[in-house]
Amino acid sequence: MHLCFLADSELLAECETIRQRRSGPGGQHRNKVETAIRLTHKPTGLSAQASERRSQADNLKRALFRLRLELAINFRTEMPPATMIEHWEHSELWKKRCRNGRISVNSAHNDFPALLAEALDCLAMCQWDHKKAAEQLGVSPSQLIKFLKKEKRAFTYLNRHRKETGLPSLF
Repeated sequence: MHLCFLADSELLAECETIRQRRSGPGGQHRNKVETAIRLTHKPTGLSAQASERRSQADNLKRALFRLRLELAINFRTEMPPATMIEHWEHSELWKKRCRNGRISVNSAHNDFPALLAEALDCLAMCQWDHKKAAEQLGVSPSQLIKFLKKEKRAFTYLNRHRKETGLPSLF
């Protein structure tokens, strides 16, 4: 299971949390209190931060969401060999969010990073062939591409790996 599927408390337990003061708009409260949050996931070294809100709790939520996106894009889980792909099953979350060949989730929703991680893990298992991955995930290739384009970095990541394996870039 990908790290994006961890509960907030479990993921935070694996992180170093740094609280800081930030300057900028937000008035005197922002400049006096450590509301900015920087999370670093110790096992992977990936990090994310948030400082745009006056509330430390709001910034923690935003930083955690951004960390999940970083993990989804830049961390791959161990997958079965390509010969075992027919035995791979997608998560209950994927099954819940995928109906009639369509992925239904907003890119700002808390489920988005976990679904993105699952899609990218499946693509990696299928050696970046979006048609094979889409078939495995139970969606059309165009739906998979549309989903990945919701996070530009994920789509760029896909095309970079496709290029490395000799496949053409997708648009």
